[in-house]
Amino acid sequence: MKVKVISVLEDNYMYLVIEESTRDAVAVDAAVPKRLLEIIRKEDVVLRAILTTHHHWDHARGNEELAQLFPGLRVFGADERIGALTHKVTHGQELTFGAIRVRCLFTPCHTSGHMCYFMWEDDSPDAPALFSGDTLFVGGCGQFFEGTAEQMHTNLTQILGTLPKDTKIFCGHECTIRNLKFALKVEPENEVVKQKLAWARQRDDDDLPTVPSTLQEEFLYNPFLRLTEEAVQRFTGRTEPVEVLRALRSERDNFKRPKERPNPQAMLAFDWGLFRPFLEKK
Repeated sequence: MKVKVISVLEDNYMYLVIEESTRDAVAVDAAVPKRLLEIIRKEDVVLRAILTTHHHWDHARGNEELAQLFPGLRVFGADERIGALTHKVTHGQELTFGAIRVRCLFTPCHTSGHMCYFMWEDDSPDAPALFSGDTLFVGGCGQFFEGTAEQMHTNLTQILGTLPKDTKIFCGHECTIRNLKFALKVEPENEVVKQKLAWARQRDDDDLPTVPSTLQEEFLYNPFLRLTEEAVQRFTGRTEPVEVLRALRSERDNFKRPKERPNPQAMLAFDWGLFRPFLEKK
């Protein structure tokens, strides 16, 4: 199982997972068809399916075009709002693509229909992979657009946090430096955070992605997975894990918010696809 990390849009990632013996491939969050098609041609593979984590335009925008280009293409997801959806999946459902096994993990909060995808190959020495969309990031977690702190706590502690520790984390956005700057504010004495931030800055200087991380690493520097740590609780002024998480997310939402960040109305317009005709002209 080979994972191609594809940078698109401002800071998004989409992925092409290749079954190397058959040269069949599965895309995750196919937002930019043109770029995906370039990688498909370069790798000389056949696209068999799309796995969509959630319906937001920057993760699902390319589904309709790809479905037209590849008749019979299967599009998997957990939300009826996902474009060109052919197969609605549920929590715990398992899919098979050649030797690649996929377990669907339902993680509602960022959106009410968010699904993560856990992938592995039987009898392979390679670590499994988690495509976590906008639920779990390197050093952070997703915003609670359509859900609650209780839901995100369940997602992080009971669903994703219990996966094998060597699981590679392939998230939906490159926001590692911002996340780790916040993590350092939460835990200023955490040496692992300092080291990871320095590493992430070097990767950025070299124009390289910071994905994947591993779940084991995330527990060392991601404050959203460290809710019972004394320093994290002291920062939030809370001790009950869900309340710690709620306070952390609120602080993160207001942490050095980029000045150029669109206002909420503009974000909704993007979500509804109102800017799509202009973007597709580029």
